[in-house]
Amino acid sequence: MDLNAYRIMWLFVFFDLPTDTKKDRRNAQQFRKNLLKDGFTMMQYSVYMRHCASSESADVHEKRIKALLPPYGKVSILRITDKQYGNIMNFWGRVEELKEPPPMQLELF
Repeated sequence: MDLNAYRIMWLFVFFDLPTDTKKDRRNAQQFRKNLLKDGFTMMQYSVYMRHCASSESADVHEKRIKALLPPYGKVSILRITDKQYGNIMNFWGRVEELKEPPPMQLELF
């Protein structure tokens, strides 16, 4: 099985969670902590991303996210290929920020 830019996936999680009550804030914070525990990186405050070696790996992480959903709020999951992710443009103000190199892949056999 070849690892290539069309097989490798990136998962993005976008969310808008209520923070009106102490319980809402606790639920939102716990959701963020669980994303970090599952290997996601914060891209922006309510946008987290994760590299997945395959579509099957992305399936596993999507299921975990669904199991961790807070009782209220909106959560969206987007899956794109590594090839699509290669077209991302990041800016810090008007200056384009270089893309982070993808995680190193360990290929056995």
